[in-house]
Amino acid sequence: MTGSEASPSFRLAYVPGVTPGKWVRIWQERLPDVPLELVPVPAAEAPGLLRDGGVDAGVVRLPVDRAVFSAIPLYTETTVVVVPKDHAVAAVDEVSLEDLAEDVVFHPLDDTLEWQDLPGRPAIERPATTADAVELVAAGVGVLVVPQSLARLHHRRDLTYRTVVDAPQSSVALSWPEDRTTDLVDDFIGIVRGRTVNSTRGRRPSPAEQPKDKPRRSGRPAGEAAGGKSAAGGRRGASAGRRGARPGRPRRRS
Repeated sequence: MTGSEASPSFRLAYVPGVTPGKWVRIWQERLPDVPLELVPVPAAEAPGLLRDGGVDAGVVRLPVDRAVFSAIPLYTETTVVVVPKDHAVAAVDEVSLEDLAEDVVFHPLDDTLEWQDLPGRPAIERPATTADAVELVAAGVGVLVVPQSLARLHHRRDLTYRTVVDAPQSSVALSWPEDRTTDLVDDFIGIVRGRTVNSTRGRRPSPAEQPKDKPRRSGRPAGEAAGGKSAAGGRRGASAGRRGARPGRPRRRS
C-alpha cells in the first residue's frame, strides 16, 4: 500500500432506537483491521446520508426508496403509548387506539409511524421531536404513540408505556445504495444475517480465504494402482497364480 492509499473503513448509520452493538462486536472480531464507525442520524435524514455516500450502509426504518436502495428487513417493533404513571392506561396491559380517543395524542415531526387516520385529539401544535413530545407527556398535556425502542430510549421514572394492539408498526432494516454493494457491505450483510465466519455466500473470497486443496481420498489403499490392485496385491496374486499353475505330483498307482 502506498502512502496515498487510505486504509479501508466502514461507516454505519443508525437511527434512534436501534442498538447495533452486537453486530459491531462481531465485526471487530472478524475484521479487526477494518475500523467500523457508527454514525447516529435522525430517521428522516438517513436516506439522504446514504444517497450522498456519507456512510456505507445504515440500520434505518422502513420504508425506503427501493429504486435507489437495497434493504434487508431485520425486525418489526411493537408499538406502545407513553403515558404518565397515574394515567388510566397504566392500569392495564394493552390498549386499542379507541381507548385513546379522548386523549391528546402527539405526532411529532419526526414521527416514525405511518398513520392513515390520526388517533385521539390533535395537539394545538406538533412537537418538533419525539424527545419534545415526551417532555409534554411528562407535563400531563397528552400521550405519545411510538415504537417500543423509542419509549425505552426516552425513558423517565414518571412515565410508563403500554402496548397498542391496533396501531401501525415500524420495521427496521439494513439498507445501502443498490449501486454500491461493496465487499465490506456484503461482510456486514453476512453478520446481520448470522452467517458463520467461514461463509462466503454473496462475495468472492480473497486468496487468503480460499480453502487449501486437500489430497483426494479414493477409499483405496495408498499403494493401490490405477487398475484397481495394489502393487503388493498384484505380487501376491501373481505368486498365487504361479503356485496354482504348478502341476501336481502324479498319484502312485496301487
